[in-house]
Amino acid sequence: MSTAQETVEYAPEEAPRLRWAEHAPEVYKAMIRLDTAARRGLDPKLYELVKIRASQVNHCAFCLDMHTKDALAAGESVERIVQLSAWQESRHFYTAKELAAIELTEAVTVLTDGFVPDEVYERAAKHFEEAELAQLIAAITVINAWNRFGVTTRMTPGHYQPGQHR
Repeated sequence: MSTAQETVEYAPEEAPRLRWAEHAPEVYKAMIRLDTAARRGLDPKLYELVKIRASQVNHCAFCLDMHTKDALAAGESVERIVQLSAWQESRHFYTAKELAAIELTEAVTVLTDGFVPDEVYERAAKHFEEAELAQLIAAITVINAWNRFGVTTRMTPGHYQPGQHR
């Protein structure tokens, strides 16, 4: 039996393509303000589940790193975060309200198949008051914008600390 620890050699970390926030600081500041406004009135755990699900769909590693850490800091369980990518088969991990929000998140995020289906919108409308639904739609829209910045510029995941600004 060997007592020496094995050294794992991970792939090298890639640098971002562009540090967009440095080159477009007013856009970055506006996005931060928009993000802050969009989260108002939403349950922090629900907000993070929505951010994680959209980021999974959009393959944004930076946002996945950020929002899984923020979700854990907000008291979300590892189990629910892990199951989120397979939420349709893991429905029993979530409330009906959370499921409606997750389903709406996917519909708003993947518009290539057409409009947000009426039944998806109506399910969300049954669980959210109109003002809260408006905030939810705003949060979904904002994370999709962040995802597009992250994916396009290849923002590097792994360094985010919970609660830290982007």
